[in-house]
Amino acid sequence: MQEPEEKKIALELLETEQAYVSRLHLLDQVFYTELMKEAKNGKTVPEEVVKMIFSNISSIYQFHAKFFLPELQKRMEDWSCNPRIGDVIQKLAPFLKMYGEYVKNFDKAVELITFWSEKSPPFQELIADIQKRKVCANLTLQHHMLEPVQRIPRYELLLKDYVRKLPPESPDRDDAEKALEMIFMVAKHSNAAIAEMERLQNLWAVYQRLGLEDDIVDPSNELIKEGPIQKISTRNNSTSEKYLFLFNNMLLYCVPKVIQVGAEFQVHLRIDVDGMKVRELNDTQFPHTFLVSGKQRTLELQAR
Repeated sequence: MQEPEEKKIALELLETEQAYVSRLHLLDQVFYTELMKEAKNGKTVPEEVVKMIFSNISSIYQFHAKFFLPELQKRMEDWSCNPRIGDVIQKLAPFLKMYGEYVKNFDKAVELITFWSEKSPPFQELIADIQKRKVCANLTLQHHMLEPVQRIPRYELLLKDYVRKLPPESPDRDDAEKALEMIFMVAKHSNAAIAEMERLQNLWAVYQRLGLEDDIVDPSNELIKEGPIQKISTRNNSTSEKYLFLFNNMLLYCVPKVIQVGAEFQVHLRIDVDGMKVRELNDTQFPHTFLVSGKQRTLELQAR
């Protein structure tokens, strides 16, 4: 007699979980532990660097090895009299929020490995030495580190498949559907963490171009648009090249710096978006012109 489809998927979940736990063991108990030991001896890199590379991998490893994998194994052993995994996955789901931190840190971790491998040959040698071991299967540390990033999407796919294959009258239907919903929320949570990190990185890059003026640097700001603009001087009928940054709360009117040391722009004026008005002008001499007026000042500008 053939195994029911949903059991095959549940077994695949168990087998991939076993492989995943050994990958986590390699990251936490081998790479992290050995790199940390050498860092403590002052031979390779500062301890802080090793901690930053591996983020919260230890918590993730402990959770899967001590809790989730044993619970899954128990379920699969009892499958004939209790065919269900939905309840176990519901217990798992809230803890997957721990991945937000790991995923958010991933790019930084890879950068740190690259940077310190160049800076500290003993660090690079130790990593190379561990990578040569059979357990690494000819894959790099970076490759192994990608595994936790891909694990939640994998749960989502397997569970979707499992729910699809369940017979309508299955005792696991309600639990499995609820578990899928929970995993879906967590996957969204870690995507949101990545999006937020990218937003902050981009914002920081803009602040650096502006010379980090104290009253402008605010993590809650959002950059909406930026680009070059011509400022019209009505006095002598000429235009000069300027640059605008539009944030959710302010418009920065900047002058490109001639000497590109440090900042790229100098902020000449900021106009609060609150109370700001924009009006198109029909100027035959200067096409595409508009007027920006705010509490601080009024500017006559020409777009390309």
